[in-house]
Amino acid sequence: MLYTIAKWIHILSAIISLGANLTYFPWFMTVPKSRETLVFTLKTIRLLDNWIANPAYILAYITGEIMMRVGGQIHYSTSWMTVALILYAIISVLGLFVYAPLLKKQQQLAETKGADDPVYQRVSRNGIVLGTVIVLITIGITFLMVAKPHFW
Repeated sequence: MLYTIAKWIHILSAIISLGANLTYFPWFMTVPKSRETLVFTLKTIRLLDNWIANPAYILAYITGEIMMRVGGQIHYSTSWMTVALILYAIISVLGLFVYAPLLKKQQQLAETKGADDPVYQRVSRNGIVLGTVIVLITIGITFLMVAKPHFW
């Protein structure tokens, strides 16, 4: 029963984290360039990231660990699991140490300089590229979890 509950929470966490991240693109693409609206949008995205997406990513890891320990059928040495964990480590580092500070800087620039500032535009572009990379890697992890391909 513990395995089933952990699996359900694991899948739900994956849906929530990836779903929250996917909403950032429409937010960024449709936000009007007025300073107030831009700042509100960036604060909302940071709120989603800090209080929904990131905790869901952490919960997905914890429940994955529980499933591995309780289920005993999959091990770290399984090729798809090894690749998935490496990718998870990459998105964790990128998300916490690159994307989150970049988003905070983008918000600060929006508050002080506005959307027309060249530095803001560069930071914004970098955030969109990095966010896209993180989402694509997350989709790749999801594929590995479902397909369980063997590489070696």
